[in-house]
Amino acid sequence: MAMQIKVGRHGGPEVLERAEAEVGAPGPGQVRLRHTAIGLNFIDTYFRSGLYPPPAGLPFVPGLEAAGVVEAVGEGVDGLEVGQRVAYGTGPLGAYSTERLIPAEKVVAIGDKIADETAAAMMLKGLTAQYLLRQTYVVKPGDTILFHAAAGGVGLIACQWAKHLGATVIGTAGSQKKADLARAHGCDHVILYRDEDVPGRVKELTGGKGVPVVYDGVGKDTFVMSLDCLRPRGLLVSFGNASGAVEGVNLGILAAKGSLFVTRPTIAGYTSTRAELEAAARDVVDVVGSGAVKIEVNQRFPLAQAADAHRALEGRKTTGQTVLLP
Repeated sequence: MAMQIKVGRHGGPEVLERAEAEVGAPGPGQVRLRHTAIGLNFIDTYFRSGLYPPPAGLPFVPGLEAAGVVEAVGEGVDGLEVGQRVAYGTGPLGAYSTERLIPAEKVVAIGDKIADETAAAMMLKGLTAQYLLRQTYVVKPGDTILFHAAAGGVGLIACQWAKHLGATVIGTAGSQKKADLARAHGCDHVILYRDEDVPGRVKELTGGKGVPVVYDGVGKDTFVMSLDCLRPRGLLVSFGNASGAVEGVNLGILAAKGSLFVTRPTIAGYTSTRAELEAAARDVVDVVGSGAVKIEVNQRFPLAQAADAHRALEGRKTTGQTVLLP
């Protein structure tokens, strides 16, 4: 029997409840995994709260990211074998479990240089950083970028990666401790958004020009602020809703602030085929394996204490990566 964390009704962390289930044998195109580490991500809270409806409805097992070992292989699966170490970061939902069945096409092998906790902590956030920096807006040497929540899970990865790509990186953070962490992970400048005028500081740091791109996973609280940091014809990449969803936008504001562009990308939109997923995953594994991007797991919770992990994440009490351990 596998231990799972289930959501039977939408709500706060208290709706995460422990359950047991029989996993069974993998069907055609599936593998059965024994999880060794599970990634915690802000999107998990969106599914739990109901902001994002789970595809199969209630009840469901949350979690889109984990590392583990292949225990059994279904018919028609090529390239994966029993005992192989693998990871995934794009779901489907169901990672909050000791064992699970998953489509083989969602799983990628991890090299010997990548530890289990690292793999579990890097896939979803690493793939997110990959499509943000390498596809949505292609960061080039000499670019100056702004990344909100630079000390968060995606932020620490993305800021290191952007610096590796030759960019000047401006980050925002909510405390001096988080600012110091961001500076140690690629940020050239960190703006304390609670104490400073973010657009004013960005303009000061860019000689009045603004930046070509703002990466914003915060959402509602930072939307207008982000637009005010852009240069004319700049791009706001709104990829998350940590403070709530952006609603009621008047498109005229984009004209008034300089013919700006806004996109709301998702990881699914950039990894919709096996080839896209493999290419993005290779990019992540390569940059982490080279040491250019370091994945730091700063919090660990037993899987059974997933509710406490959600409280810490939503309370802004975490830095870097957090894993759940079966």
